[in-house]
Amino acid sequence: MSTYVYGITAASHPSLPEGMGGVGDPPREIRVLKAGELAAVVSDAPEGLRPKRKDLLAHQNVLSEIGAAGCVLPMRFGSVAPDDDTVTGVLGERAEHYKERLRELDGKVEYNVKGSHVEEAVLHRVMAENPEIRSLAEANRASGGGSYDDKIRLGELVAAAVQAREGEDAGEVVRALSPLAAAVSEGPQSTGWLVNASFLVARDEAERFLAAVEQARKDLPHLELRVNGPLPPYSFVEPGPAEPAGTTAGADAGAE
Repeated sequence: MSTYVYGITAASHPSLPEGMGGVGDPPREIRVLKAGELAAVVSDAPEGLRPKRKDLLAHQNVLSEIGAAGCVLPMRFGSVAPDDDTVTGVLGERAEHYKERLRELDGKVEYNVKGSHVEEAVLHRVMAENPEIRSLAEANRASGGGSYDDKIRLGELVAAAVQAREGEDAGEVVRALSPLAAAVSEGPQSTGWLVNASFLVARDEAERFLAAVEQARKDLPHLELRVNGPLPPYSFVEPGPAEPAGTTAGADAGAE
């Protein structure tokens, strides 16, 4: 039977959740494998597991239960090892690495911040900031809409200005929030988001961090900012791979 791995933590963790349900239908029972000073929270691996919402939430709920009482190195959804012995073997082989990351991440959580433009608001801002766009738009209106070429030219200018603003606004969001974070990890760009960044925040700084997000919303009213967290520190398990050797990994359970 393959072993599904949720996360790695200290063997002395005060609240290892043995007996709760994990992924699968019916939910596989959570158990704990210990090797020296480390522990892996695991269950049997269901066959044909896919990143369905129910199982993604189950994975994250297990990690949240562990993380509420102490530090955990979260595994990505779908991390499966051949068997229990493989997991405990890797805990022993990479003990110093895992212990270093647990020390570094202790007392910290992750907040993911995504931002997108509010279309009408950013268009108003672009018009206000760019005299050439404003002049051409006014000329087109005065002539009953402008020629085909004038309309194309205006569209090109607006698109270029909005694209430039995307880069500027993404940088401004990260600069505004970075002083309250111990580390920042910028995620892959995706359609619809001009900024996708994760921030490693000390638990006792969480209120100040969220207040800084609110201030960024006021300072940048042409942006919509969404915050997901607190999360286990999915984006900060490096340097070095967090997955035990021999695992296969799927979607990140921390992703929206």
